[in-house]
Amino acid sequence: MKLTNEEINRYARHLTLPEVGMAGQLKFKAAKILLIGAGGLGSPLGMYLGAAGIGKLGIVDFDVVDSSNLQRQIAHRVADVGRPKVESIKATILAGNPEIEVEIHDTRLSRDNVLELFNGYDLVVDGSDNFETRYLVNDAAFFTKKPLVYGSIFKFQGQITVFNPHEGGPCYRCLYASPPPAALVPS
Repeated sequence: MKLTNEEINRYARHLTLPEVGMAGQLKFKAAKILLIGAGGLGSPLGMYLGAAGIGKLGIVDFDVVDSSNLQRQIAHRVADVGRPKVESIKATILAGNPEIEVEIHDTRLSRDNVLELFNGYDLVVDGSDNFETRYLVNDAAFFTKKPLVYGSIFKFQGQITVFNPHEGGPCYRCLYASPPPAALVPS
């Protein structure tokens, strides 16, 4: 695998960083990442992963863009209201970097489809907004042996963690054995 001249121009800043360089950029280009959620976390994550040159970016979300999303979900525009979020974010990502592959999954993640959706990706990034999905994503990542990058936001606080139990670390469920009662979880 090589970078085209256009890609060398596009990723010139990455290429000059010793921590990335040509070898790192080629790893980005070869990477297949599945992003769960196209909302408050998924929007900027998808845009940055696309801009960085991730070779294949899958996005899972079942929701449509609502006008109340526009002040925090930066991949979506007024013209996207009513449109599936996966279609909106795909258009935004490809407008910024048409050299990558974006595969959309306009579906609710469930026990029935999660293992199939994880198939074909190297890494999973969880930008979901509820505990049911977080535990489902964790369990599927654990059983498919995929590293999981987890993020969450509440008001002005955020968390990010990498879970890779097959490399010696814990998983999300190792730290939080069961979800909190729904009545105690703020929106």
